[in-house]
Amino acid sequence: MDSQHRPSPDSEQQTTSRKQKRGIGGIGWAVIGTVFFGSLLAIGILPRLSQKSELQAAVKEASTVPSVNVITPRRATGATKVELPGNVVALNQTTIYARSTGYLRRWYADIGDRVQAGQLLAEIDSPDTDQQVLQAKAEVVQAQANVSQTRANLAKSVSDLKQARANLLIARQSWERWQVLVKQGAVPQQDADTKYATYQANLASVEAAQNTINSDSANIKAAQANAYASQANFQRNTVLQSYKKVTAPFAGVITARNVNTGVLISAGNGNTSNTSNTNTSNSSLYTIAAYDNLKVNVSVPQSLSQSLQTGQTAQITVRELPQRVFTGKVVRTSNAIDPTTRTLLTQLEVQNSDATLRPGMYANVRFAINRTNPPFVVPDSVLVVNGGGTQVATVTKDHTVHYQKVAVGRDYGTEIEITSGLTGNESLIATPTVDETEGLRVQPVAPTK
Repeated sequence: MDSQHRPSPDSEQQTTSRKQKRGIGGIGWAVIGTVFFGSLLAIGILPRLSQKSELQAAVKEASTVPSVNVITPRRATGATKVELPGNVVALNQTTIYARSTGYLRRWYADIGDRVQAGQLLAEIDSPDTDQQVLQAKAEVVQAQANVSQTRANLAKSVSDLKQARANLLIARQSWERWQVLVKQGAVPQQDADTKYATYQANLASVEAAQNTINSDSANIKAAQANAYASQANFQRNTVLQSYKKVTAPFAGVITARNVNTGVLISAGNGNTSNTSNTNTSNSSLYTIAAYDNLKVNVSVPQSLSQSLQTGQTAQITVRELPQRVFTGKVVRTSNAIDPTTRTLLTQLEVQNSDATLRPGMYANVRFAINRTNPPFVVPDSVLVVNGGGTQVATVTKDHTVHYQKVAVGRDYGTEIEITSGLTGNESLIATPTVDETEGLRVQPVAPTK
C-alpha cells in the first residue's frame, strides 16, 4: 500500500521547484510595493517639510519685526458747521456828558428805563450861561446899531459927493468963461486965476468925498462882520444854554446813571479832574444803549476767513436761553488778520425787538461754511508732539518709519484736522510710541473692516 502512494522523485522535484518560484514572486512584489509607497510618502512629505521650514523662517522674522496698526487719513467734508464764541454788544451805545456847567437841578431817568430820542433826562441850573446869553444878545444889538450908523454915514458921504461934483461943475464952467474974457481983454488975468483956483478946490473936494464914501463902505463891512460874530456868539451861548436840558440822543435803554440832584456839574468829557472841590463832577451823566439792533463780534480763525462772506447768516444761541435761536447776518469784517491771535474780527447784526438779548452776553455763533479745499481728518492719537514740532509717524513703502511734520487745524476732541503736511496716501501709525524711531523696520497691519 505504501509503495503505491509514495510520490516519485520527479514529482517531488517539480513540487519543490513550484514552491521556490512561488516564494520568489511574493518577495519581489513586496519589495516593489515598499519602494512605491516610499516614493509616494517622499513626494508628500518633502514639500511639507519645505513649507514648514519657510513658515518657521517667516515666524522667526515676524518675531523680530514689530507690527503696527496703520490708518489712512480721510478728507473732511466740504460743508461744515463751525461754532465760535461771540460777544454781544449794542449797535449804538454812548456815554452822555454835560456841556453846561452848573448844579444838577433834577434827573428824570434811571437805569433800566427805556427812553426815546430827545426825551428829557436831566436839568442843570446854570446862571453863568444865562448871563452869557444876555451879554451876547446885547452885543448883537450893539453890533446891529453900528451897522446902521455906518450905513447912515455912507449915505451922508454920498450926498456930500453929489454936492462936491455940482460945485466942481460950476467952478469949471466959470473958469472956462473967464478964460474967454481974458483973451478978449474984458477982465484981468488975476480974476481968471482966481476962478481956476476955485475949480481946483472943488476938484479936491470931490476926491475927498469919494474917499469918505470908500471909507464908510469899508466901515459897513466891518460893522456887518462884527454883527455876524456877535450873532454867532449869541447862538453859541444859546445852544450852551439849551444844554442845561440833557436829552437822549437816540432811543434806547439807560444802562448807567452817575449823578444825583444838587451835584455841581463841570462841562467836559471827564478827561480832567477837579481836586479842589469834591462836590464837582465832570464824569459822565448817563450811559445809553440801543437794544433794538445788536451786534455780535466773533473772531474767526484765519483758516476759515476766506470761506466767510458778507451777508452770510449764522445761528446765535446763549446758554441762558436754551429754547431760543437767533439769526444773525454778517455785515462787515475788519479785512485784516490780527497778528496776535491770527483771527479775523467779524461783526454780525441781529434783531432784538423784544429786548431778549442784552449787551455783554456771551453767545455761541454757528456758521455753515462751504470749504473749497477741505483738510484731512485723523484721530488725535496719531499726533506726536516733540522738539521737532507736531508730527505724524508714517510707514513708507519699504516698511520703515518716517516722521512727517504737519500743521493742525480744528480739534474735534477725538479727531483733528491736518491743514498741511499730508497728501492723503500716507499710512499713519495709529498709536505711535517711543519705540517707533525714525527708520525702524515695521510690519504695517491695516484695520479690519
